[in-house]
Amino acid sequence: LQAGGVAGVCVDLILFPLDTVKTRLQSPQGFRKAGGFRGIYAGVPSTAIGSFPNAAAFFITYENVKSLLPLGSSSYLSPATHMVAASLGEVVACLIRVPSEVVKQRAQVSPSSSTLRILSHTLYHEGIQGLYRGYKSTVLREIPFSLVQFPLWESLKDLWSWKQGHVVDSWQSAVCGAFAGGFAAAVTTPLDVAKTRIMLAKAGSSNASGNVLTALGSIWRTQGLSGLFAGVVPRMAAISLGGFIFLGTYEKTHQLLL
Repeated sequence: LQAGGVAGVCVDLILFPLDTVKTRLQSPQGFRKAGGFRGIYAGVPSTAIGSFPNAAAFFITYENVKSLLPLGSSSYLSPATHMVAASLGEVVACLIRVPSEVVKQRAQVSPSSSTLRILSHTLYHEGIQGLYRGYKSTVLREIPFSLVQFPLWESLKDLWSWKQGHVVDSWQSAVCGAFAGGFAAAVTTPLDVAKTRIMLAKAGSSNASGNVLTALGSIWRTQGLSGLFAGVVPRMAAISLGGFIFLGTYEKTHQLLL
């Protein structure tokens, strides 16, 4: 819990400006109208509050599911263990992440409004379900992301450990995390764009229903391939750096606590 929480806070706060740029590039009104480079830390209180419990919930679930599954004893089945553990971890973590993400993204594209004002406006007009708009799309983004990132991260660590004859250091784990995160970020960008459009959609619009395929179809018809991969560069940069900080900090904190 502590290792995951510390890692989550570090990566979310350090890389927040890149996340804001990515969100504004993906927003339906376009980068400039969404705020451009102004108010680059808009929405950071929401992230600061949700980051620790979100990351802690993920890693508690991830590590416990890994230890409970018998598949881990067979080396050729270990990727399946990591996939199942990471997927369940994301389902649990998204219960905390989604409300934080909804408020954060709405603040990022409305830098003149405070986080508290956006939270109260969402609750007043949409209720609790408004804070969970995009839960399905977030899970549908995070599970494929984790299915790519975590088995790749674990495999790279195992390969590096085998090459050098001892378990990887925390900085080496961080390098593996950066590569795994960047690759996973690139291939799941369309799902991230759909998730952003759903969370930012006006109540009552087609995207507000939360249907990922509808959102993807709308983006494809209006903006084509470039629309589906909007923000891919800052997303890859943020998640590569995030993978380095997040997984490296997790490993180091985990070692220090044990």
